[in-house]
Amino acid sequence: MPIKSQSELPAKEILENENIFVMDETRAMHQDIRPLQVLILNNMPIKQDTELQLLRALSNTPLQVDVTFMNTKSHISQNTAASHLNKFYITLDDIRERKFDGLIITGAPVEDISFEEVDYWDEVCEIMDWAETHVTSTMHICWAAQAGFYHYYGINKRKMPKKVFGIYEHKVANRKIPLVRGFDDVFLAPHSRHTETPAEEIHACKELTVLAESEEAGVFLAIAEEGKKIFVTGHPEYDRYTLRNEYVRDLNKGLPIEVPYNYFTDDDPEKKPLLQWRSHSNNLYSNFLNYYVYQVTPYELYEDYVI
Repeated sequence: MPIKSQSELPAKEILENENIFVMDETRAMHQDIRPLQVLILNNMPIKQDTELQLLRALSNTPLQVDVTFMNTKSHISQNTAASHLNKFYITLDDIRERKFDGLIITGAPVEDISFEEVDYWDEVCEIMDWAETHVTSTMHICWAAQAGFYHYYGINKRKMPKKVFGIYEHKVANRKIPLVRGFDDVFLAPHSRHTETPAEEIHACKELTVLAESEEAGVFLAIAEEGKKIFVTGHPEYDRYTLRNEYVRDLNKGLPIEVPYNYFTDDDPEKKPLLQWRSHSNNLYSNFLNYYVYQVTPYELYEDYVI
């Protein structure tokens, strides 16, 4: 799939070197098709890493996708330069009247505090409410999935005895739903979190359908409103070294952290980690774009839409 991004976005050159087709604005303007409009609310601290991971994950269908990056105005990023945010990011105020085919809300390193203590919680709730009428389908990742369970259904998170950190096996629970079309019965995916939304409460919520679950890591994938809301509790977009970088970061901070589960060869941090989840990650994002965005989104998003 050709990904359309700003010409000077740093991730663009990296993706092109990986032989991923990234289209700039000039070429896209000369194609007589309507690209999918996908908005990404990036709550992660090092935004460039997440930009690269998500653009890579969205690059595996023949659909053209026009990606817009968004951040919250109520939070000052400490790990991404203001010049980068000013150049490549917008806020809800900039696009309040627009409509989008898809929205991805990322995780955030704020799970150790309550939702209400997060300085941008009210703004995230406003964006989720805005998406109800302005977005065809929204995917919530990790903390955002927990936030969605809480905001929409009143299901709160709880602290885990120890961090869920590594690569875990999951079983597909409902193969007839297109979001897991093409998945193996058992697949691997990364997790990195200290909290969870209780699986028993997700199963008990009549609005939610669980699609994949792990004995060790809990519910991984759930869906609501026939795909208008999708919840992913792990990080399928992570690249090969993301968990290693998090492990080294926490070691350097003197934090209690175990070697990521089922990640390094022989559990040896000196060895190269195996990339074991990429194919299912690609499949998940492709199914999201195809079955819950492209197949159901209106051709005319808004009257003043201009290619």
